[in-house]
Formats: sequence, C-alpha cells, structure tokens
Amino acid sequence: MITTQPTPQMLAAWKQLWLQYRDKLWPNRKSGTELLHYLREKYELTESRKASTLNIVRENILENQFYAQKLPRGRRPEPKAFFVENEGNGCVLYAAAEKEVALWQGRRERIFVGLDTVTGFFMVEGSSLLWDELYAFRGLDAQDLENYVCVAEYIACMQRFSLPMQSVSG
Repeated sequence: MITTQPTPQMLAAWKQLWLQYRDKLWPNRKSGTELLHYLREKYELTESRKASTLNIVRENILENQFYAQKLPRGRRPEPKAFFVENEGNGCVLYAAAEKEVALWQGRRERIFVGLDTVTGFFMVEGSSLLWDELYAFRGLDAQDLENYVCVAEYIACMQRFSLPMQSVSG
C-alpha cells in the first residue's frame, strides 16, 4: 500500500522494477467474486448495507478513470462493504494496525473493506497489511501490467508475504 506521496526517486525505482519484471508477468487478476469469497473464507466479517457506504465504494470506481475502464460495457459496480472483526485471522490485522497509528492518524477503528464484485476493485481503511494481502491475492490484469506503479506495488506485496515470484512468471 502506497502510504506517502511518491518522490521522483520512488517513481524511478518503480519504473526500473517494472522494466525488470514486465516480460515475466502475465495477467492473473482474480474476479471480484473470487476476492469476496477469499475474504469471507479467511476473516470474520460484518456486512454493511448502508446506502451511503456502498455509494462510497461505487463512486470510487466511477469517479476514477483507471477503475471505471474495468467495468464491462453496460455494467454498473456491484459494491459490497464489510468490517473485519478482531477475532480469528482478523486479530493479526488489528495487531499490525496498532503499529500503524500514524498512518491512520491515531484513530483506532474497525477495519473497513469495500469491494466491487464486477471489477475486483477494493479499498481498505485501517490495515495496510490487509490491503497488501488483497492486492497480492487479486493479481494484475493486462491493463495493470502496463502501469509501472501497479506492477511495482504488486511485487512489493508479493515480497511482503514471501510469495514466490515464479508463481507469476512465465
């Protein structure tokens, strides 16, 4: 998860990483439904059906050209929203979030996940660990592979979890 304003040096390093890996990666992006299934299987979730919350997820897609392009023609986002509970596997996320107090501006809240089952877009508040986990799990599509920031972020997430790069190389 990118948590600071990128510097020119960071952008240059990401571009170098993209050049290093671009011929070794292929589209492996999972669907939004697969992402939802993964979350439900791994974490205790409480679903939020509040219209305002679902609208935030929806608008994050529609108001961002990069994400909006991932919507199939004629389809609208189908957002879901959840709070990850501080139990089971969620305990690890909450323990890690305690170390990220500055990132979340000192607020100790529940971990929120919004996702779209159509595009696979997701957003996380309260846990960079969960964001990185979901990004590594979801993978990249052909459009993402042309974006050096997406590729560098994906590689960083894979490395954070010590996932083998051969699982994504040709």
